Amino acid sequence: MGFFSKLKKFWKAEDAPSETAAAPEREDEAPEQGVEAAPVPADEATPAASSPEIPAATPAPEQPGQEQPSPTAMAEVAAPHPTPAAAPAPEDQTEPPVATAPKTAAAPEPVHQAVAAPVAREPEPAPVATPEPEVAASPSPAVAPAPAPEAGQAPWRNALILELRQAEPKLSVWLDILLADVTTAGPDLWDRLRFLFASLEAPAGEADAFVAKFADWIAVMEYDEVELFRSELQYRLALALDLEDEEDERNRLFLKLSEGLAKTKEQIVKRIDGLLGSHKVIDEAFWEELEEILLMADVGFEPAAKLMEGLRERVRKGGVTDPAAFKDILREELAEIFRTGKTIKAINPPEVVMMIGVNGVGKTTTIAKLAYRDIMRGKKVLIAAGDTFRAAAIEQLQIWARRVGADFYSKGEGADPAAVAFEAMDKVLAGGYDVLYLDTAGRLHTKANLMEELKKIRRVVSKKHPGAPHRSVLVLDATTGQNALSQTKLFNEAAGVDEIILTKLDGTAKGGVVVGIALSFGVPITYVGLGEKMEDLRPFVGQDFAQALLGVG
Repeated sequence: MGFFSKLKKFWKAEDAPSETAAAPEREDEAPEQGVEAAPVPADEATPAASSPEIPAATPAPEQPGQEQPSPTAMAEVAAPHPTPAAAPAPEDQTEPPVATAPKTAAAPEPVHQAVAAPVAREPEPAPVATPEPEVAASPSPAVAPAPAPEAGQAPWRNALILELRQAEPKLSVWLDILLADVTTAGPDLWDRLRFLFASLEAPAGEADAFVAKFADWIAVMEYDEVELFRSELQYRLALALDLEDEEDERNRLFLKLSEGLAKTKEQIVKRIDGLLGSHKVIDEAFWEELEEILLMADVGFEPAAKLMEGLRERVRKGGVTDPAAFKDILREELAEIFRTGKTIKAINPPEVVMMIGVNGVGKTTTIAKLAYRDIMRGKKVLIAAGDTFRAAAIEQLQIWARRVGADFYSKGEGADPAAVAFEAMDKVLAGGYDVLYLDTAGRLHTKANLMEELKKIRRVVSKKHPGAPHRSVLVLDATTGQNALSQTKLFNEAAGVDEIILTKLDGTAKGGVVVGIALSFGVPITYVGLGEKMEDLRPFVGQDFAQALLGVG
């Protein structure tokens, strides 16, 4: 017994302080330290066999930094205490003093069981990770509300479907229903626009692309309230959904055209009304006064003569003598003048459009508006800066290309315009573009070298891409009156004009030039500019023009 008491003092004096000192340094060995503390009560249990568990409480002060492992070790020493008896005996080779005494064989056994138990239990602290599944499960309720809005949208969608089906089939009416309770741009507006596309069986990809582009435009323009961009939205929808020819859109165009022709109507219609009121029959004096009115409206001498000839023929064939019926005859004749024959629209893509016209007619902004219309229809567009002579022409066109979302190509100021066209064709063919808008120099049309450059560009483009340019578009300023007729003549001779776009028609009293161009050259007028906005470049319809100008139908 003296040997064991010395051994106990040795453990208490040296081992216990070292354990407490080592405890904070290695937290991962906490179970082993608890096991080392367990033999002390096992030795104390040998002198007092009647109360083996009471000395087990004595190691508690020896582990101040190990409160949690010590109860675990104590419980595990107590729990497996009665189970194994001889299995750990052969493993007891690490402590030679214990092998000398018979009582130590029983005493170390719980110690080795305790050593084995924590080693086996070391994975069991993994239950500490059991809160991790609970933490991982906690986000799942946060994801659950995501489908809830979709379920909540069903009544909203169903109500709109009922309203749209019962409404008049017009884009403006549909838009009124969609925007009934939407006042600002945001998720509600985007959801309803996608809903409109889906209701018209448009692909979801087109709807997403439309919403993304329109949202970007609103951000650039810094618009927020729906009323600020509603007109632009309707215009874009008409293009994207191919509804521009729909009756509602034509009515919008007619109203816009009537407003744009207000000054011309004052010049022509008021005088015609005075003519009709001052004559009781259609006689020679009537025709002479009518010719004077047409010349004052910048129709031109030759075009006016042709118009008079057509009107005389209609009056003669109809046997009309009452001036009150003359407006209807004039409207029919104008509609006939603007009627163009059928042409082949098919092309070998990509389409090449050469834009020509003098400086100051609005050619740059017209290119941007045409590109914008094509982009709204889902086409990939490239704008090439072929006007390399005018100062800041390239920078201005580049800004417009960026605004409308078109790609841009240039070689810099002073470059050869034909070289720009050649390299732009390379880029278009390699890049899978649908349309190339080729800007050209716009110096005065009296410059012979300008016309030669236009011919050279046509030759270069045609060699690179057979059939190009598919359209040669002349841009004219309606405010120039008779000068627009001379520009048309010279450009048509030099470069060939396939169609005409007449700009600034809303700001002139010389709208009669439209009639003069149509009568003189037979070149179709495809678009008219009625303002500065993108939506203000509108397709030209001769019948609508005649009706808006004369106010009869």
